[in-house]
Amino acid sequence: MKTLSQTWFAEGYIDFELKKYTLLAYLQEVNQHFNENRLYPQLADIIFHYNNLVQFRENKKFLQEQFPKRLTGIQLEKLQLLYEQMIEDDEMMEELENIIHYSTGKMKDTIRSGTEIFEFVEDNIQIEPVGIIPLENKEGYFFLSTTNRKETLIYYYRLSIFEKHDEQYRAIKTNFVAEWHRSISNTFEQMKGLLIKEKKELPNPAVYTICSDLSFPVEETLLPIAKRCLVRYIS
Repeated sequence: MKTLSQTWFAEGYIDFELKKYTLLAYLQEVNQHFNENRLYPQLADIIFHYNNLVQFRENKKFLQEQFPKRLTGIQLEKLQLLYEQMIEDDEMMEELENIIHYSTGKMKDTIRSGTEIFEFVEDNIQIEPVGIIPLENKEGYFFLSTTNRKETLIYYYRLSIFEKHDEQYRAIKTNFVAEWHRSISNTFEQMKGLLIKEKKELPNPAVYTICSDLSFPVEETLLPIAKRCLVRYIS
């Protein structure tokens, strides 16, 4: 996958046409993944770059502080490097503003396409508990499957809470456990019983089924969206 550095728009030769084609090549590949219903890591990556551009545009002081600097001299006595800011409110700044304005518009269109796919997948996911769910449900398993396939992917999950900017967020960590075949003689309830028998470390785990009506790429789309849905469901 083509990638952009964090400050791609301000690196090297700052030229609108040059940065435009760099961006379009990146977006072409992202859109190709979206056309195949493959959302991650592309969706998270482009949202990061969009937010980064907005932050640079809205916080000029931050832009000036973070912009690459050119070494202009060395003060031997104090062993300090003297820097001269490359950025000022001149033609280069105007070119940079044009690049940012164009790029955010193009990225917003691509992000919209990605979020539409995300919401469509989300709408086609159902979550149900398997058996009785214990009071402590921050750790357990989930069975990921689609209605048109008998294969069931089993994952261990663990929820955790972390704070950022005085706000609490929930994070989920998952590990792949096994792939089992679902049938009349091997239901979700029976799978849960077998799982408890094999995994002694969790004698009474919370277990959920996450099922999709449609088939989507697992690693790039279904699994990451299923994890987000499970966090919201448990919370």
